[in-house]
Amino acid sequence: MNRDSVLFVILSITTILAWFFFFEPHTEKTLQNTPQQSINLITQSNKFQNAKSVNQKLNNQYYIQKQEKHINITTEEYKTVLTNKGAAILSWSIKEKNGQWVDLVLPKSAPVMGNFSDSIYKIVSQTNNKIVFEHDSHEGWKITKTYTLSNDYMHNLNIIIEKTKNISIPSIELEWGPGLGTDDKELKENISLTRALAYTTTKPNKLKKLNNNSELAHYYKWVAIDNRYFLAAFIPEHSNDFDKIISSRLDKKHPYSLTFMATVPDNVTKKEYNLNFYLGPKGYTYLKTYNLGLEKTIDFGFFGFLGKIAFMILTFFYKLTLNYGWAIIIITAFIQILVLPLTLKGLKSSAAMKHIQPIIKDIQIKYKNDPKRLQAEMLNIYRTQKVNPLGGCLPMILQLPIFWAFFTMLRNAYELRNEGWILWIKDLSAADQFMRFEAFNLNLLPLIMGICMFFQQKMTVATSDPMQKRIMYIMPILFTFMFWAFPSGLVIYWITNNIFSMIEQYFILRKDSINLKRF
Repeated sequence: MNRDSVLFVILSITTILAWFFFFEPHTEKTLQNTPQQSINLITQSNKFQNAKSVNQKLNNQYYIQKQEKHINITTEEYKTVLTNKGAAILSWSIKEKNGQWVDLVLPKSAPVMGNFSDSIYKIVSQTNNKIVFEHDSHEGWKITKTYTLSNDYMHNLNIIIEKTKNISIPSIELEWGPGLGTDDKELKENISLTRALAYTTTKPNKLKKLNNNSELAHYYKWVAIDNRYFLAAFIPEHSNDFDKIISSRLDKKHPYSLTFMATVPDNVTKKEYNLNFYLGPKGYTYLKTYNLGLEKTIDFGFFGFLGKIAFMILTFFYKLTLNYGWAIIIITAFIQILVLPLTLKGLKSSAAMKHIQPIIKDIQIKYKNDPKRLQAEMLNIYRTQKVNPLGGCLPMILQLPIFWAFFTMLRNAYELRNEGWILWIKDLSAADQFMRFEAFNLNLLPLIMGICMFFQQKMTVATSDPMQKRIMYIMPILFTFMFWAFPSGLVIYWITNNIFSMIEQYFILRKDSINLKRF
């Protein structure tokens, strides 16, 4: 490759990789510490001892009837804590493949999904999959909230509100947030990755990002709060149940909240609302089974169509190997076979460029003071020797979309989360962390990748220009730095790709079947 080609490839790759480091917003630590909830007892004194005893008994009975109670439910997939204060959710943790629990309710967000939060509801009935709360207002209306829980991640909230007097009933408000919980290693990026989303009811259905605004609820099939790996989605059973959906946040350092609002008409004595809600992981294959478009919340990046294809092929090979690490290696070999004709052409072009470098150097010296003649002579050499100076760059340029699709797919596919390969590699969606020295993580795979890239560059450098040589040898160091915190699955892909390329280069250079014409 000539100087312009080398610079073009370096700038292209560096620009794409630098986006991850410099253009993804960095955020502050996520919200912590659950606010303490308390109930104040009303006490009063009486100068008469008998009256004081009576009052004390009444106050104790009031406390017993009005104190906050928690309901704990645990299944194989999740565990939740509900409260009768506002009939709300205090905590909702899901169990991951490695056995750890992740609470999707951020501490400072709790409680969520409550109504009239200062009101203490009566617990009418309680089983492992159904909890019924009821609140009677002294104004003459009653609200009943029923949580129906399933064995997986999709549940239902039913609200019935009725009145016995000709009065106006306060509007119904259901809020989730701000934000969505995640595990400790994702906290640093959690706020920047948390989105408020809505999926339109009209075809072609589209996924829309919500900002600080109010939307008419019937325009959307569902709305959601998500982050990299988890999803809280809310699907009204009837599009006209709720009036508005409000998404809001304080500023860019805080995540979004979602609020459903419904106004009960004055001429209605009884009104029912049904809201299905999904609280769980963003597994593409699993979400697709609901046939609601929830799988569209998974971000496959700019080259999304390639990311989906890569994910489907990866899933196919996983079913054969039962190991995503080996599946990544197989799919890398598969890609290498697909681009083999272009790769061979590029390698032959690089080998040809290496052979004609002495001639190029002589011409550069001879016509260094005549740029037009120099350009004409070099073009003549390329034409007579049938060498394309960009031919060696073409395979790498064509793989940039594939690389980026792989990058986003491996970082965002929940299926790879907590999936290991061999030895110390326990999570293909995270850096390999071979060894830890206090705050420093030694990631071995990027070092192996850098060494492979160095030898690959040494085999393919087709120039006698010291500056170009230095640039080509700097690339392995640059890539090692860039890949240091990347998912180990992506680094395995790049190492495998380099090894296949080195094998192909070895046979091409060994054969050396290019016959140069003499001048």
